[in-house]
Amino acid sequence: MSPRRRRVTALAAATVLCATAAPVASAATPDGAAHTAARTTSAAATAQRAALPKGLYGDGDPRYDGVWRQSMALLALHGAGAVPAKKAVDWLTGQQCADGSFTAYRADTGKPCDPAKAPSDINATTLAVQALSAVGGRSETVGKAVDWIASVQNKDGGWGYSPGADSDANSTSLVIGALDAADRNPAKTTKNGKSPYDALASFQLTCGAKGIEDAPGGQGAFAYQPDKKGRLSPNNDATAAASLAALGKGVLVRPLDRDAKSIPVSPLKCASTGGSDNSDDKTGDKTDDGGNGSGDGRDSGGRSALDDPKDAAAAGAAYLARTLEKDKGRFTVVTPSSDEEKPDYANTADAVIALAAGGHRTEADASLKWLADHLDDWDKAKNDPSAISALMLASRATGHDAAELGGTDLLERLTATGPAPAHMPDSDKDSSAKDDGGTFPVWAFILIGLAVGAGIGIFLSGQRKRQQL
Repeated sequence: MSPRRRRVTALAAATVLCATAAPVASAATPDGAAHTAARTTSAAATAQRAALPKGLYGDGDPRYDGVWRQSMALLALHGAGAVPAKKAVDWLTGQQCADGSFTAYRADTGKPCDPAKAPSDINATTLAVQALSAVGGRSETVGKAVDWIASVQNKDGGWGYSPGADSDANSTSLVIGALDAADRNPAKTTKNGKSPYDALASFQLTCGAKGIEDAPGGQGAFAYQPDKKGRLSPNNDATAAASLAALGKGVLVRPLDRDAKSIPVSPLKCASTGGSDNSDDKTGDKTDDGGNGSGDGRDSGGRSALDDPKDAAAAGAAYLARTLEKDKGRFTVVTPSSDEEKPDYANTADAVIALAAGGHRTEADASLKWLADHLDDWDKAKNDPSAISALMLASRATGHDAAELGGTDLLERLTATGPAPAHMPDSDKDSSAKDDGGTFPVWAFILIGLAVGAGIGIFLSGQRKRQQL
């Protein structure tokens, strides 16, 4: 659920390089100068935070992810049972352009959106729709956004990260989640007779797909996009997003029933391709349809796309489970600045949500436990609203408390990055007195109720007195 990362790879690489270079420079600096530099850096960070909008979560530069991280924060707060501050919701609503779309971030909402400087962002728009649909009260904003999304659908039924860009699995998946959140039927949102589900099917490595022969054990996975020759390669990010979307769901899924039986995963079985090598697979691959309706996956002269999106989701979930199990419960990624594999926390959290949405509690719990055990190893989990929110949504999806993970209060961490919620879960205390966004405090309703009750009592007493005269 993090396709935006693809758009800021160069920025991330530059950031890593700067971060690794900084300690070297400090080491060669006299102590006095180092302390001065530290104070200057701290002052600059404070000034940067002060310059950011009061309703925004996070203190990093919002140019690339302002709308995204705000939407994630609102979804996580709502999922945890908290009521977001009005100014936080208003900030997100105010980011919308006149045509209904959202850009990654608008510094000056008093000026019209300029596509030449900040093009409309499909991913930002879709997540904003999911967030505003969840918190409620913004139906007009949501309606305009969904209408805009539908207006820029590609001929294959999918979407890219910007209008006119080639469709990709991640953006198309986010659109499905947005349509579902806005009570629109994804299957009926079509272009040239093609729906988003048709587009997703074109990204899945089924047994007849180009590239499956070069991806042993990759059957069921989704690619981000085909390469120039039309070949597909398994992509963990895309598979987590598409496996969730193929169920017709967004990131705020219905929590698993902890008392319900876990649904076993059953991988797609290819009859005669290099992609059917499952010698290390312990997830119960079978030679028939495995009881999950995914079919035997045999190539019948074409791609053999799985006709039912739910079957596609099941095959994708099986790939996620198999890959996570082989990698000790988490995904890994090679960063731009190093050839060393490192844990991919964000996509692991996304996979937990997708597995939970499919009812695969055993597999989802295993990876959630890994995230809990390694929570302190992920720097972003300390103060990055997107990262914290992803963990909260993963915990909620598995039927656990969204507010905490492994004994750590994630809700407290999230609220420390932005406006205090108008109301916290399981509490009569609210922070609307601190919120200048105009939320209506709970105690005000109580006082009004008491006043109305007293007024009715006085009225009835007066009536009785007049009747006695």
